[in-house]
Amino acid sequence: MKKHKLGRSDLEVSQFCLGTMTWGSQNTTEEAHAQIDCALDHGINFLDTAELYPTTPGSAETAGNTERIIGEWIARSGRRQDIIVATKIVGPGNSTVRPPKSEPIGPETIRRAVDESLARLRTDTIDLYQLHWPNRGSYHFRQHWTYDPTGQAKTQRAEFLAILETLASLRAEGKIRHVGLSNESAWGTALWLELAEAHDLPRMISIQNEYSLMCRLFDLDLAELSHHEDVGLMAYTPLAGGLLTGKYAGGAIPEGSRRSFNPQLGGRVNERSLAAAESYVALARDHGLEPAQMALAFNASRPFMGAVIIGATSLDQLATNIGAAEITLSDEVREGIAAIHRAQPMPM
Repeated sequence: MKKHKLGRSDLEVSQFCLGTMTWGSQNTTEEAHAQIDCALDHGINFLDTAELYPTTPGSAETAGNTERIIGEWIARSGRRQDIIVATKIVGPGNSTVRPPKSEPIGPETIRRAVDESLARLRTDTIDLYQLHWPNRGSYHFRQHWTYDPTGQAKTQRAEFLAILETLASLRAEGKIRHVGLSNESAWGTALWLELAEAHDLPRMISIQNEYSLMCRLFDLDLAELSHHEDVGLMAYTPLAGGLLTGKYAGGAIPEGSRRSFNPQLGGRVNERSLAAAESYVALARDHGLEPAQMALAFNASRPFMGAVIIGATSLDQLATNIGAAEITLSDEVREGIAAIHRAQPMPM
């Protein structure tokens, strides 16, 4: 498994990161621990979680359970030094963490959330602490179709600065090592970097946004920013909620799959997306590739990629996904991907 530095940090992360949002709902503690062991055996050293998880489905009763499951593994195994742990604080509007509605991210909220995550994770420090989504809102989660930033208050600098100052204090206390973003825009990321440099505050080393063969918003402005500023993408939902595996072909909805309890996969299912997924799956099979591995290998090959977040509900799925690390896509496959993308550039 290839490893590299994440952003301008000392974190040496594997190119695939183990996603955990099914742990505590679709997966039991024992299954989750088996996934961690399997991932470590195959060279993955990076885990991503959040105070919100699990989300498949999520509820106030289960929020935080994924961090607890990871904490139990750390306590049982004694292998904290073998993993890099990333977690996230929710933004405003969430009804499962600190209900009835989580308050905006700010100094007091961050301090409380960090302490709560540390307790659940049973660790003294969080390697990468991320802001799950901006207080001002986001175009992610299919909101790009109606996104309108003109209603945003022009007071972001003061808000960002207060957050960065709090993160600096937490880093000085040893509670966090590095900081990152999630569901951010190019403008937002640039402002975080500008303020950090101007005031000698923690620099964002990563941005966790959706990216897959069927969701390539990152390819433009954010890719340019990533190149010049060394902010690595942590790609979530790289299989488009399972559409790119082929398991939903022909209208199939396997029992226990994400689509069995979220039929539209968070707005990802429509006539265009199903047709695009069918094209990518067919391309993979025409070249003797496992569709999921082709999709993940494409993500891993992108020049701005910090880590591809892979999730699974079974060890067989996890093994298949990890196998993508050994795949190098041929020129013919890349040309086929480009042709499908040009024909169906925004299917979701």
